[in-house]
Amino acid sequence: MNFPADIKYSKEHEWIKVEDDIATIGITDFAQSELGDLVYIEVDTVGETLEKDAIFGTAEAVKTTSDLFMPIGGEVLEFNSELDENEGDNPSLINESPYEDGWIIKIKIADAVELDDLMDADAYKELVA
Repeated sequence: MNFPADIKYSKEHEWIKVEDDIATIGITDFAQSELGDLVYIEVDTVGETLEKDAIFGTAEAVKTTSDLFMPIGGEVLEFNSELDENEGDNPSLINESPYEDGWIIKIKIADAVELDDLMDADAYKELVA
């Protein structure tokens, strides 16, 4: 199981990597392993400003569907086109590379203070152990 130290983690198993006021969000290695083979990712919130913990999309695996939650509030700027059924249509990128190629959305951060409520790699590792 992979737990990169340069990102933050939510209790809902999303990760967030911040660069200036833009954040990239995806689901953790643990989450993708629990869901199994992902077959569809839906994000219809691009252009919307969402609060922390709001649902920004869904991940559909062979046996289940799971909501995707905002780890912090912000405006959804972009959905990874490689995952989009209208573009690359390759949701298995999340299974193969959850922290790099399998990112899901990019947001403009509304309030960076909310990052303080998220876990570091060690705390997240303890949560899922």
